[in-house]
Amino acid sequence: MKLTFPYPSLISIMDRYYHVTKSYGSASTKKKSERLPPLSPPQPKRKLSILVATFWDYPHTGGLSNYITSLCEGLRQQGHHVDVISPNQFSSTEVSAYRKRIIPKLKDFFIKRYGTTDSLILKNNRNMYVYEKMLEKMDLSKYDVFHAQDLFTANILGRFNEHYNRPLFFTPHGMYTFNRLKFGIFKSGSLEEVYYRTLEEQAIQYSDQLIILSHTFRKPLMELGARPEQMITVYTGIDAPTHFKRQKEAHEPLVVTCVARLGPRKGHDILFQALAKLDPSLTKQLTVLIAGDGERKEMLHKQIQKLNLPYVKMLGNRDDVPTLLQATDVFVLPTLNDSLPIAIIEAMHSGAAIISTNVGGIPELVLHKKTGLIVEPNDVDQLAHALRLLLSNHAARKTLSRHAKEYAQARFTKQGMIASIEKLYHHHLNKRASYAS
Repeated sequence: MKLTFPYPSLISIMDRYYHVTKSYGSASTKKKSERLPPLSPPQPKRKLSILVATFWDYPHTGGLSNYITSLCEGLRQQGHHVDVISPNQFSSTEVSAYRKRIIPKLKDFFIKRYGTTDSLILKNNRNMYVYEKMLEKMDLSKYDVFHAQDLFTANILGRFNEHYNRPLFFTPHGMYTFNRLKFGIFKSGSLEEVYYRTLEEQAIQYSDQLIILSHTFRKPLMELGARPEQMITVYTGIDAPTHFKRQKEAHEPLVVTCVARLGPRKGHDILFQALAKLDPSLTKQLTVLIAGDGERKEMLHKQIQKLNLPYVKMLGNRDDVPTLLQATDVFVLPTLNDSLPIAIIEAMHSGAAIISTNVGGIPELVLHKKTGLIVEPNDVDQLAHALRLLLSNHAARKTLSRHAKEYAQARFTKQGMIASIEKLYHHHLNKRASYAS
């Protein structure tokens, strides 16, 4: 099979942006427009060969990597064969050769066509080209199912799938363009907005099924062209801890834990400001554990010193998060932007009381005053109030932690997640088989 590069549909969008009228390739995208029938009754299930694709390195620290690990482990436990394809698995020598070959051609193409280049779009075109060239070396025909974990691999597999015709699933872990507009990374009306929005629209068109992490994805995905019946919510699940939380003695310090990358959108600075507002009577017997690493590490260290928070311990990346959570009384994630954080699900299973923010799918996990406390993002006073309540009120802390654990055990288990996704895989394969017969 031969793929045209750069993508004709993206060049068409850029042509309109730059008012260019030259012809280029074919801008068609194969749309999945048929209405999906209701899920059929369970059929005898055969073992499948599944390709999970991500545009980011795997494994790495973060929720996406944890999701892929949970998905793959669960499917393999059911006897399925699962491969994960990610850029860090590609030959560095071959990647370097492809990059050297394509960059001059792309620059020359954009300069001749538009008189300019956009560095972000140039880089993305290069990375998608390299990914496609590496996929060309693989025998994709051996897979029954393709499952993309981002808009880029959904587009790439969608193009290949015009030849292979496999069920293509797409799990968006965030709204790429919307979030970059929200945080000022893209400017409204910019070429970047138009370009990446088109990629998101095409990812949806290529996909047979959108497996969404929470109901909050529905509205923005429909604005990009998704049909209601094309989307189904499957909550992320994990294996529940097998050991029980030790009963803490009265003289032992309370432990507050935050597990998150040290990035600008996770709200660590808001947490530290809230802690600084607490009365010393609450903090003299308090330990705050910060697990994670990232570009804000040095800045946050300085903030801890400036606010005089000696009880805050920066742990860096940890591979013993379940153990940390078993010792945790209150788990706090003061995030400004998120989808469905696995760290919260892990904390709920561990029996910690939860405080988090009213963003993304978090309110579907943390039901305010039932399975935890919800505060508005970036609100220091609300977060400080929630901390005071749980640190000073043992009964409230115990009630919320018990309800959180019960809720997680009922709704956020790996067994439940895998059963739902496995059912979707078989449904689409059965549907195609019935069409072919």
